[in-house]
Amino acid sequence: MGDVQRAESSNKARLAIMELANMISVPMSLNAIVRLNVPDAIWQGGANTPLSVVQILSRVLPSGGGDPENLQRILRMLTSYGVFDEHLNCSGDDSHSPERKYSLTDIGKTLVTDAEGLSYAPYVLQHHQDALMRAWPLVHEAVLNPTSEPFVKANGEGAYSYYGKKPEMNGLMQKAMSGVSVPFMRAILDGYDGLKGVKRLVDVGGSAGDCLRMILQKYPHVEGINFDLPEVVAKAPSIPGVTHVGGDMFESIPAADAIFMKWVLTTWTDDECKAIMENCYKALPVGGKLIACEPVLPKESDDSHRTRALLEGDIFVMTIYRAKGKHRTQDEFKQLGLSAGFPHFRAFFIDYFYTVLEFQK
Repeated sequence: MGDVQRAESSNKARLAIMELANMISVPMSLNAIVRLNVPDAIWQGGANTPLSVVQILSRVLPSGGGDPENLQRILRMLTSYGVFDEHLNCSGDDSHSPERKYSLTDIGKTLVTDAEGLSYAPYVLQHHQDALMRAWPLVHEAVLNPTSEPFVKANGEGAYSYYGKKPEMNGLMQKAMSGVSVPFMRAILDGYDGLKGVKRLVDVGGSAGDCLRMILQKYPHVEGINFDLPEVVAKAPSIPGVTHVGGDMFESIPAADAIFMKWVLTTWTDDECKAIMENCYKALPVGGKLIACEPVLPKESDDSHRTRALLEGDIFVMTIYRAKGKHRTQDEFKQLGLSAGFPHFRAFFIDYFYTVLEFQK
């Protein structure tokens, strides 16, 4: 490598580490535009008309106020990450800054509240609450002592019990999960036919029953069992065709010819996953299926958006939920299934983030 190439390579490396070191600006700016309700203000029922920051502020603060320059700084940065499209009007006197207007990209549209009141906006807010933010400076502790996750070290107890004592956090968590689950479930119901012919279906960790509600819309003859902790199902709404059952998946799971779960195995250790899956095995007849929807890591690390999203989610689990809970590869899931007694395994890559994993008895 010549001197010029070395200098160029070094220059790029210094720039890259500056971007990485300042990366916190991205999620926190995303958090800011959700709090300011910018996506809904631009969307306006599907118009998505490019707006200046002054026009955006007049919609989010109808009584006046706000700093347009600071809002523009946030929108410019998020434009570089594909959340907004920037439209420059360079006409007029070149000595002045061009007028900038902003509309939503497809990424930005995921933050717009839909007819059901759902979007990815609560998912953004849920990730950046004070209790979770306190855990992030302690990620190195998960390496030094994996017996306790950084969230516990920062807040004195596990995330789920902490949420349970704070109705506002619990409500935001539920709304965040609904915002993510509904579009995913639509994709699954369109692209996966493994629920055909199922008569009795248990959703393990089914929370408010959103997934079962959608499954029953497509398969109305299914008898749905929404299984979660007693304190969770106590607050679940009444859903025709669904029975809410409280219990502990580490003790036993209601009998069914198929068991469904989404983002459950990810937040537990290998031994805990094996225990959950063994209880699933016991609850199923021969030929019965456990259908688990989980993030699945690629075998090799690369810089694709999919790999980054999956690996970032893995660090989130390690920091907030379980130091040894984790995202796993397809082969790791297959081995877990075999260890729990399931002889047959198939993976369906329908969604970019969640994969449908089918374990058959």
